Amino acid sequence: MPQHGRGVWVLQMALFQFASTARRWPHLRLALVLAWLCSALASANAAGLETLEIASKSGVHVFSVEVMRTPDERAKGLMYRRELPEGRGMLFDFSPEQNVSMWMKNTYIPLDMIFIRADGRILRIAENTKPESEAIIPAGGPVRGVLEVIGGTAKKYGIAPGDRVGHPLFDRR
Repeated sequence: MPQHGRGVWVLQMALFQFASTARRWPHLRLALVLAWLCSALASANAAGLETLEIASKSGVHVFSVEVMRTPDERAKGLMYRRELPEGRGMLFDFSPEQNVSMWMKNTYIPLDMIFIRADGRILRIAENTKPESEAIIPAGGPVRGVLEVIGGTAKKYGIAPGDRVGHPLFDRR
């Protein structure tokens, strides 16, 4: 038997033995489910996800975002990724507030770029930016952050300039 095949067999046997033990002790099964849930939550936190909220006329919309704080992180952004799940995004921290520009080089998915002032108000939205384009996308004024979400999100949720973004990066004046 190949070495990797034997390893799979050993793993299957261990899982079978574990499953029969868990049937006899339901409390053990519950403890294992809780341990699995804690592990899943820990891996989400390990991925550096933070909660961001946008209050628009249609309601409050919650996103899980990766925050890019360093120049190297901001330079790479969402480059080379093939997907961005609904409800997820990337927040670029440009502290202190400044006039910035973005582009879509090596970015394979259309994005909405939401330019956010230091007070948490949306200054401008570049909707459905073109994948792999090297065209410059300006903020149109000083911003503290840029939120990138899957293209069409702003239109879908009615997110517009002037809406308020809630995240620790932004002042609540």
